[in-house]
Amino acid sequence: MKKIVGISIVTATMLMAGGELANMDNRYDENLRAELEALKSEVAELRKGSQSKGDSDNSKLEKKIKKLSKKLSEIKAHDAKDNIKWSVDFRTSMDSIEYTMADGSKRENSDLFANRLWLNMAYSPTDKVIFKGQLAYNKAYGATLPDNGGSTFQRGFSSGFDGFDWVINENLTDNTMKLRQAYWLYLGDDFLGTGLGWTASVGRRPSTTGFLANLREDDVAQSPLGHLIDVEFDGASSELKLEDAVGVPGMAFKVCMGQGATNAVARFDGNQDQAAYAGSSDVIEDIRLGGVIFTPYDDKQYTVKTTAYKAFNVPGFQQDFAADPTGRTMQFSTTGDMLGAGISLLVDGLTDDMDESEFLYETKLFASFAWSKSLPDGNNQIMGMMGPRGAMGAAPGEEQTGTSYWVGAQIPVSFLGGKLGAEYNQGSEYWRPFTYGEDTMVGSKLAARGKAFEIYYTQPLAKGLSAQIRWTKIDYDYTGSQGFFGAGGTPIKISDLKAGAAAGDPMSQSMLAGTIEEAQDIRAYIRYRF
Repeated sequence: MKKIVGISIVTATMLMAGGELANMDNRYDENLRAELEALKSEVAELRKGSQSKGDSDNSKLEKKIKKLSKKLSEIKAHDAKDNIKWSVDFRTSMDSIEYTMADGSKRENSDLFANRLWLNMAYSPTDKVIFKGQLAYNKAYGATLPDNGGSTFQRGFSSGFDGFDWVINENLTDNTMKLRQAYWLYLGDDFLGTGLGWTASVGRRPSTTGFLANLREDDVAQSPLGHLIDVEFDGASSELKLEDAVGVPGMAFKVCMGQGATNAVARFDGNQDQAAYAGSSDVIEDIRLGGVIFTPYDDKQYTVKTTAYKAFNVPGFQQDFAADPTGRTMQFSTTGDMLGAGISLLVDGLTDDMDESEFLYETKLFASFAWSKSLPDGNNQIMGMMGPRGAMGAAPGEEQTGTSYWVGAQIPVSFLGGKLGAEYNQGSEYWRPFTYGEDTMVGSKLAARGKAFEIYYTQPLAKGLSAQIRWTKIDYDYTGSQGFFGAGGTPIKISDLKAGAAAGDPMSQSMLAGTIEEAQDIRAYIRYRF
C-alpha cells in the first residue's frame, strides 16, 4: 500500500511540475521535457510492477521511488531558478498638507490622493548571483493641469525639477511605469583567498529608504544611511565581511560609487557636425559620488553604521541680484563638491529575551549624527548668492559646514498588533544632505535647517495588507532646506527676513510670500504587498 501511495505522490507532483514548466512562455525547456517524459514512463512501469509483484519487491520499488523523487526535486529546483519571480507593492494614500509662509499666509491641499505601484523582480540563476529590479508608478489622482504660464509648474512639466533622475519615482508625475531599480548582486565566500565573504553589485542601486529611514516606511533598510542619502542612483558597490577575521559581530566595509548625471551630446541632436555622446562644454560636468559605509558592530540587537562620501560637481543656479535687480538672470552650472559623513545607532530590542518582556523585546530606539561641508569651485557659491548689498549665505568661494542630529523610537502596540513611532531631527544653517527622495509630500524632513517632528502608527489589517497614519511637521529657521545648490540652497534666517520686511526693506518684503516657515503633512494610507 505504501509503495502505491508513494508512486501516486510522485506522479501527482510530476504533473504539477509539468504544469509549472509549461507555463514558462507556454513551452517546455527541451532538456527538462525529455527528463520529465522519461520519469513519467518509469513511474508508469513501476505502477504496473507494483500490481503484479509481491511484498518481496517492496524495498526495490521504494528505492526507485526515492531516486525518482530526488530527480524530481532537482528538476523543480532548476525550474524555480529559471524564472523571474514577481511581487507587487501597491499603496493608496491621502495627504493633507499645509504651508505657513513667512508673511503669515497659508497654502494647502487638504485631500491629495495618490497611487504608488512597485512591481518587484528577482532572479537567481545560481546560489551566488542574484538579479533584482523594480518598476514604479507614482501618480496623483486624475490629470495634470497646465500652468497657463504662471510662476509655478504642475507635476511632470519639463520646466520643473520633479522629473529629475534622482527623484523621478519618488515624486508624483505621470501614469507611465519607470525603472526604479535594476542591479546584479554577486555573493562571494572567499575574497582573494582570505576566506572572507564579500559582495559586488552594479546597476541602478537600491539607494532610497536607507538605514533608520526604513522604520517609518515599514520597509527593510536599503543600502545607504538614510540620514544623508535618499535618492535614486546608478552605480556600483562592493562589501567585505570582516566578522570572521576580527571576531566582531557584523563588522563590514563597503565601497560605493555612483553617477548622478552624464554630460553626453544626443546621438541625433539636429546639428550637422554630430559628435554623438561626447561631452559638451556648455553643459555641467558629470555628477559623481564616491563613499564608504563601515559597520563596526551589528549583532542584530545593537547596530552601528558609519559613512563618509564626496560628491563631485554638484549643480545649481548662480544668481546675482547686484548685477540684475530682477533676479531673472540665472545660470545652471557646476558649483563645486560636497563632503558628508555620519554615524547611526539602532537598538532593536531593549532585551534579547522575549519571555522577559515582549514590549521591551520589540521596542526600537535610534540616534544619528551627520555632517556636511561645501567645497566650492573657485569663487562659486555652493549655498549662496549675491544680493543688492553683498553676499547672501555663503560668500563666493567660501566653504561652509552643517550638522544634523536625529532621534526616534518605535514601540509595539500589543493589543492591536501595530507599531507606534516618534521621531525628531534638527539641522543647522548650512546643513545639506542628499535626501531629496524622502517620501514626505512637503519635502524632506531630514533636510530641514530647523526642527522636524513626526508621529506615526502602522497597523497590519490582514496578510500582506497594512495601513498607516502619520503626522509630520517642519519648522524652518533658514531658507534653502529643500533647494539644490547655488542660489537655491542659500540659507537666510527667516526671523531676519521678517524683521527686515517690518523695517521696510523692499527685498525682504518681496521674499516673505515665497518663503515657507512651517510645513505640515498628515498622511493616511493603505498598502498591499503580495
